[in-house]
Amino acid sequence: MSDPTSNPASACGVDSGLSRDSREEVWRQKLTPEQFRITRQGGTERAFTGQYWNHKGTGTYHCVCCGAPLFDSTTKFESGTGWPSFWDGVNPAAISTHVDTSHGMVRTEIRCASCEAHLGHVFGDGPAPTGQRYCVNSASLEFKAG
Repeated sequence: MSDPTSNPASACGVDSGLSRDSREEVWRQKLTPEQFRITRQGGTERAFTGQYWNHKGTGTYHCVCCGAPLFDSTTKFESGTGWPSFWDGVNPAAISTHVDTSHGMVRTEIRCASCEAHLGHVFGDGPAPTGQRYCVNSASLEFKAG
């Protein structure tokens, strides 16, 4: 699996021509420490602590790094896990998947396809119609009502 800080899109306000260290510094300035740890270093927030795990607003959830739309509130459901869960993304091209073998298990990591921000993981135990559960860190999202 590639390093999520190695090639973020320049459209996100981070010049891809910069060195890895320079790009990382730009991300550190743009994001809160928690957002940086999760989106750029592949971290996870504790269950039931993120601002969106129990959020009920109507609108769209966007990538906190680049602003790309990722999930619509109509696909959000209560999974009981303590993280925002969605049964589908807004667009198949908006979210990329990668094999994650960290922590002694094999999972499918999900990232923003635009800037490679780590979002969380997807599992095959979600509701119809997709059967998918996109388990997402609140710190990787920005909600826009509408």
